[in-house]
Amino acid sequence: MLDKTNPVHLSRNAVLYRMVMPDHTCPYGLKAKDLLKRTGYEVDDRHLTTREETDAFKAQHGVATTPQVFIGEDRVGGYDDLRRFLGRPVTDPKATTYRPVIVLFALTALMAMAASFAVDGNPLSLRAAEWFIAFSMVALAMLKLQNVESFATMFLNYDLLAKRWVPYSYIYPYAEGLAGVLMIAGALNWLSVPVAFFIGTVGAASVFKAVYIDRRELKCACVGGSSNVPLGFISLTENLMMIGMAIWMTVASAGLAVGHAM
Repeated sequence: MLDKTNPVHLSRNAVLYRMVMPDHTCPYGLKAKDLLKRTGYEVDDRHLTTREETDAFKAQHGVATTPQVFIGEDRVGGYDDLRRFLGRPVTDPKATTYRPVIVLFALTALMAMAASFAVDGNPLSLRAAEWFIAFSMVALAMLKLQNVESFATMFLNYDLLAKRWVPYSYIYPYAEGLAGVLMIAGALNWLSVPVAFFIGTVGAASVFKAVYIDRRELKCACVGGSSNVPLGFISLTENLMMIGMAIWMTVASAGLAVGHAM
């Protein structure tokens, strides 16, 4: 264990060993070098240029990975160890987070406002609200379709219809994307509205049962099968948005039809 009160550790000098080969430059080595420099360390940057040299270094110091950081005569360790040593947070790859969904909704909201401003000169129009939901549906479908097999596997953990009819877990992202595209265009409402209402209703019922009735702690497949987004309120929101959009478009179409009839 390093003693940060030791004067040698206050000298702000570090030695970094990292792989820099013709066909591979270690990204964590670059991160470690950047972090050291940003925190005021002078870096003696030493490259391991061959696999043999790297293996020999690992054997000499009894380590399994590179990069390795040394401060004074003590080994700090790899990139995550360096972050801990400097008091920086270290990301847990298994930790659940809502960040992917929050970022997606924030960007689709900005896209909708930008599109509305370009068309109407008003970023906060009713059309912007409609586009926000439709853009979100398309973006979510796109993330699911990056690896539909992985999505389907995670989706089968909680979706009520998919558990009874497995092909639905593969159909769902295509249906969501199709409904979103049609809603952006304002075309074929007779198709997009029932599709959005159906998958939104089944999805909302599935999430509500899994989270609030069965009290299960699951990951949501909403942004793809490899996500660490917890199944919960935000997952429910995705489905409620689709239901709301379908109802709104039905009401708006009915109102437009009445207006034309008068």
